[in-house]
Amino acid sequence: MKIIQVLPGLESGGVEKGTLEIAAAAVAAGHQSYVMSAGGRLVESLGKNGSVHVEWDIGRKSLLNLFEVKKVRRWLQSEKFDVVHVRSRMPAWVIWLAWKKMDPATRPRLVSTVHGMHSVSRYSEIMTCGEQVIAVSKSIQHYILAQYPRCSPEKIQLIYRGIDPQLFPRGYQPDSEWLDRWYSEYPQTRNRMIITLPGRITRLKGHLTFLELLAKLRDESVDVVGLIVGDEDPKRVQYAQEIHTRVEQLNLSGQVIFTGHRTDMREIYAISKLVLSLSSKPESFGRTVLEALSIGTPVIGHDHGGVKEVLEALFPEGAVPLNQLEPLLQTTNKILNNEHQAVAKNTSFLLSTMQRQTLELYQKVIEQQPTL
Repeated sequence: MKIIQVLPGLESGGVEKGTLEIAAAAVAAGHQSYVMSAGGRLVESLGKNGSVHVEWDIGRKSLLNLFEVKKVRRWLQSEKFDVVHVRSRMPAWVIWLAWKKMDPATRPRLVSTVHGMHSVSRYSEIMTCGEQVIAVSKSIQHYILAQYPRCSPEKIQLIYRGIDPQLFPRGYQPDSEWLDRWYSEYPQTRNRMIITLPGRITRLKGHLTFLELLAKLRDESVDVVGLIVGDEDPKRVQYAQEIHTRVEQLNLSGQVIFTGHRTDMREIYAISKLVLSLSSKPESFGRTVLEALSIGTPVIGHDHGGVKEVLEALFPEGAVPLNQLEPLLQTTNKILNNEHQAVAKNTSFLLSTMQRQTLELYQKVIEQQPTL
């Protein structure tokens, strides 16, 4: 098969990571793998794994992208792809507008993935344009069925995201060199229980709830340090400042560490007593939750969306109601006091399963009768 995946860019993020994982699996299986995007830091990794990057910025939220439709159509006709897989809304519009006027007998087969619960609109509905539509969790599957009745249930395929358990092995512990560097950088974490909130600093991620929890624990004389691990969003500087201000108001300066973006999440999960997922909006999946649980580190998360599904399978007592501080505090204390069940082994959310099911779906859509 000759496959191309299309998305806005390749800087960072779950969608981008999943794109690289499918590209690597396609190459390993002997297929030709292409990715179209505006580029970014992950392009080098993509090339090393044997895929071809096509730099074409059709992901900007601008009507000017519509002028690219004819060029894209001509290019797709000349390249003769077997499958085009769209992963984001604006690129999906450009690809679909180009694709729908191609000859159904010779055009590539169209696959789309719904990665998130976007605001319901005609603009967002484009993510159901595929002849096969991948839902990354049951929550996403239900969202599609509830919000977009024009999408036939028969063409929705549930393919959970997954991780490589060898990258996040059960019981993993960092080596002494890493620990020396960490304690040199963050000496205040030595011999203290660490609670980690991973994720980009945006309002949906629940940082203010995290700070309220830390203040409650301090008031109960529980000696913990809270890690906020993630980039500040340049578009949301005011929110980042709001978090820093709240740290001062709660007198938490000695208990909260902002690490910024880190590439050593496995090690951070391993030294954490507890990892939190406090998104106020349901997550489509919750990769950070799965990564931490794979190592065996307990996770507490709100019982909605994909996070709920992962917790139900691997650590059900970690699910707490949304926006209720008391159950969150109680469950946190239970885990800090080691009064919890062991995290179950991950057999449900494996990278190898995701890769195999996606490639099988590509083959399936090729063998179907073309959509007219």
